Amino acid sequence: MKQTVSIKENRDFRRLYHRGKSAATRYVVVYCAKNRLGRNRIGLTVSTKLGGAVVRNRIKRLLREAYRLHEAEFKTGYDFVLVARGRAAGAKCREIEKALLAAMDELKLRVTSGEA
Repeated sequence: MKQTVSIKENRDFRRLYHRGKSAATRYVVVYCAKNRLGRNRIGLTVSTKLGGAVVRNRIKRLLREAYRLHEAEFKTGYDFVLVARGRAAGAKCREIEKALLAAMDELKLRVTSGEA
């Protein structure tokens, strides 16, 4: 089981926005960059424009859960920032999950069965 920790520092978020690679899907934008830590770190961003605290926290829970379910499939040693898009407010868990996987595939960050 991989251990992923949270990104909390503003400078880490800014570094990913400016220097990281990104992939956008219908519900989420994923920014990523190598981190030299030997483990993954994840940060979540949900704008206040998407709704009140209840709506934003639900979106964050869905993003966190989609990541957790597929954590073992992602390459190690990366920082990720998941930015929720407007449509995510009404999305179902499966839709968020598929969008996250599509973004990770686009960034070539999913490990196929032969890789480690």
